[in-house]
Amino acid sequence: MIKAVIFDMFETLITLFQSPLYFGSQMAKDAGIPEDKFQELWRPTENARTIGDITLEGALEMILKENHCYSEELLNSIVAKRVAAKEDCFHHLHPEIMPMFDGLKKKGVLIGLISNCFSEEADAIRKSVLSPYFDAMYLSYEQGVQKPDIIIFKRCIEELSVNAEECIYIGDGGSFELETAKELGMHAMQAVWYLQEGTTQPAKRKPDFLHIERPLDLLTYL
Repeated sequence: MIKAVIFDMFETLITLFQSPLYFGSQMAKDAGIPEDKFQELWRPTENARTIGDITLEGALEMILKENHCYSEELLNSIVAKRVAAKEDCFHHLHPEIMPMFDGLKKKGVLIGLISNCFSEEADAIRKSVLSPYFDAMYLSYEQGVQKPDIIIFKRCIEELSVNAEECIYIGDGGSFELETAKELGMHAMQAVWYLQEGTTQPAKRKPDFLHIERPLDLLTYL
């Protein structure tokens, strides 16, 4: 019997690719720094930003100072644009996301979240319209550990007080999350409703996992 469904966030419940992008290239342009020089400092911070060792503000301050263009005004401007871009994603949900959540709640199914995220994303998630639905929320920035580490999966199912085999895990397939969920004994399924072939999205359809084409289709597996 399925007692809980645990979701990934990005490209599963929300997508970054239906809102104006504000990634490294856009931040570099606003900072007036050549993209290659910006990225050589920005990209190495990804792991530290994901597990809470450094904030967005801290990483950007370092980059601006290294390039001799730091000002509080410039830093705050870039941070504000980055935060706005992340928050905007929650205004472009697949139309079946909220009905799916409502359906899970009506069936008495617990809802969990395991997401790799940065400081600005953790804030956006906790302030979002989705936040009240989660019975357990495990964000890498807050946990100090990221997918696919099995530890963050175990922490979530322990808080939900369920066994792994009583859980469905739904993700887009990035970060080897589906493989870890399956290894743990969960029913791992790939959410493909946001996937767009031929785009810059990192995940692709994985033939070894069941594909969920639309959010409401999930309810048929309970």
